[in-house]
Amino acid sequence: MKKKEEPAIDSSWMDTYGDMVTLLLCFFVMMLAASSVDMAKFEQIQAGMQEGVGKVEVSRPIEMMMVELTDDIQSMDMSDKVSIGSDTQGVVLEFGGDTFFDEGSAEIRPEAIPVLKRIAATLQSDRYVKFDFSIEGHTSNKKVSNEKYPSNWELSSARAAAVARFLEERGIARTRIRISGFYDNVPKYPNLDPFGESIPQNQTKNQRVVIHIEPRFN
Repeated sequence: MKKKEEPAIDSSWMDTYGDMVTLLLCFFVMMLAASSVDMAKFEQIQAGMQEGVGKVEVSRPIEMMMVELTDDIQSMDMSDKVSIGSDTQGVVLEFGGDTFFDEGSAEIRPEAIPVLKRIAATLQSDRYVKFDFSIEGHTSNKKVSNEKYPSNWELSSARAAAVARFLEERGIARTRIRISGFYDNVPKYPNLDPFGESIPQNQTKNQRVVIHIEPRFN
């Protein structure tokens, strides 16, 4: 008697399952390789996963913000004075203190106003309403002491406050802004060489204002 043929098993689902497992493996490998998570890179990975598995387009506000701010800085020809990057919290803008303030002053210089206006116009957009701003003032180790600013502590705080006030005046709510004055406690470069002599170019670079732009997850 002829043996009855068994029905074929549909295994097409395994292709989709295999793709999903591969994507998950790649995701966890990338996460493991990063000792600290860069928010911009994490957003790209997360969006790529959702678009790859769910086939849906996902918004990327951090990436969009970085692109827009980069365009602002380049269009104002300020790439050598304003830098943009990202860290574990979000987007980081850094302004050279020697460009935006006179020595010993917290008054924003007139030549810095146009680029600040351009950046503020981008940041006050509704699409970035769920981002907060942490503004840091930094100085070098060059001592400042006058009636208005007894030390670099007051000066660094006043510079951060000046930028915060500028953003508030252009539509960003003060409840979204924090300021800190770090004076010379967090130098980006050594202020002194191994022999204790000042390094003027480094002192200039250490005078800066840094804005951390962080997404809110609530």
